[in-house]
Amino acid sequence: MQFSAPLKSNSKKIMILGSGELGKELMIEAQRLGLETIAVDKYSNAPAHHMAHRSYVVDMQNKNALLEVMRREKPDFILPEIEAISIEALFEAEKEGLNIIPNAEAVNKTMNRKNIRTFVAEELKLKTGAYEFVKTQDELRDASKRMGYPCVIKPVMSSSGHGQSVLKCEVDVGKSWKIAKEARGDASELIVEAFVDFDYEITMLTARNGKETIFCEPIGHEQLDGDYLFSWQPMQMSKKAKKRSQEMAKIITDGLGGRGIFGVEFFIKGDEVYFSEVSPRPHDTGMVTLITQSQSEFALHLRAVLGLPLGFTFYGEGVSAAFKSEVHNYSPVLDIDDSIFTDNSLVRIFSKPEAHKGRRLAVVLVFGKVEKALLESRELIKKIKDA
Repeated sequence: MQFSAPLKSNSKKIMILGSGELGKELMIEAQRLGLETIAVDKYSNAPAHHMAHRSYVVDMQNKNALLEVMRREKPDFILPEIEAISIEALFEAEKEGLNIIPNAEAVNKTMNRKNIRTFVAEELKLKTGAYEFVKTQDELRDASKRMGYPCVIKPVMSSSGHGQSVLKCEVDVGKSWKIAKEARGDASELIVEAFVDFDYEITMLTARNGKETIFCEPIGHEQLDGDYLFSWQPMQMSKKAKKRSQEMAKIITDGLGGRGIFGVEFFIKGDEVYFSEVSPRPHDTGMVTLITQSQSEFALHLRAVLGLPLGFTFYGEGVSAAFKSEVHNYSPVLDIDDSIFTDNSLVRIFSKPEAHKGRRLAVVLVFGKVEKALLESRELIKKIKDA
């Protein structure tokens, strides 16, 4: 493969649609390979905007606005990095010859829980928990009775756990309905999931470059209201469960097609593996790979997109811990204790221009045996405060 310099007539260009902390790390990797970078998001000064050669602020769900930017730049690769995006714009751009990663149909399937659940369960015939889709509060009440309590309620499209709740009894149906309806994304329909009696959850990062498929070590994670707080690698699991997770991840990603990294989430019960969700892009729990691997999930994603070899070295065990703001601030400042910076721990600051309660602003990374590193990360994350 030939590599050029950016901002030239022969530059190879990459555009990221959605410019948060994951997009920022991807932009850094793209800069290292001499790519010309364009970052797009709905607000100015998003994290990846700081890294890009050019940036745009558009309504990401406005088909015409999004198409105008893609047509103007004509990038070699377009990487959707968020769920709340105009899928019609992606299909149209692909029809015009632009390269959507992994492809527009894969984005369409994975951005909507109804599409991906029916695809995996009914077309690929892989094991999932029981589920139903509802459009009214009465339908939610009836479906939750059939699923049994507790059950999980989610909008068909949302991100970072927004709109998700655990419905524990019929009395709380109205509350779960309200939470789902207030979420960003598409809440015109909800998925009601029977509660899977699982031992733990994992993310199986799966990368495809058109020639080979590789897997990172499984990532365990701890969530609150559907949004991750801690992740660690590797998650200790039986050989049988790990092999089955990889087999299922390959079936799913082969079915979706295209190139790039996929974050495939599974519930594990003993040796049994149940599909949960999949994202056709770097995964938030995969930020732990910034300290555990020679090639992070972001570097692997870019390599896969470019069709480059996917080899990497797993350095060793590690943990990531997300810092979430407790305040609303238009000029956020983080007060970070010096003790976070040690020979085996560090912090990555996302540089978001605005803070609000629950918004991720930084991540602490700790290298070391998971059990000890997880304890250490729980203490270190307390040493970051909103100033």
